[in-house]
Amino acid sequence: MTREEMLRGFDKQHALFGLLFSVANRLQAAVDSFYEEITCKQFFLLISLNLFRDHAPTINELADMIGSSHQNVKQIVIKLEKAGFIRTFVDQEDRRKIRVEATSKVNEISEKYSSGEIVFFKALYDGVSEEDVTATLKTALRLENNLMQIKTNH
Repeated sequence: MTREEMLRGFDKQHALFGLLFSVANRLQAAVDSFYEEITCKQFFLLISLNLFRDHAPTINELADMIGSSHQNVKQIVIKLEKAGFIRTFVDQEDRRKIRVEATSKVNEISEKYSSGEIVFFKALYDGVSEEDVTATLKTALRLENNLMQIKTNH
């Protein structure tokens, strides 16, 4: 039985809600098996570092970007630092803040897996039109904004 057949008759909002968890779990498993040196969550943190173009983010900024707790992100940071992928340093202006930056080892892993990543993304988006990707991205961003608003209101 296909996933579409299983979800037939379900409210679309509830079906999407559940499917988001399933997709996240499958994506994590796929990325965990793709990279030898790092986990999916570590990979996501390294990619998130690239979003901070003008400064090395703090652990709190990374936690907010990733949507995870400070404690969880700190554990990921510790493991990545031990493996040599990032370095942490104390903020010059506020010594309570720990900043995070990538090392050259991130470029090395990026080069090592670049051709495999192309194949992976081609397979992941097989049969998905550019319009569908755009619509899905727009919807996901709206859902994320709504979730951040729900968190703020509670």
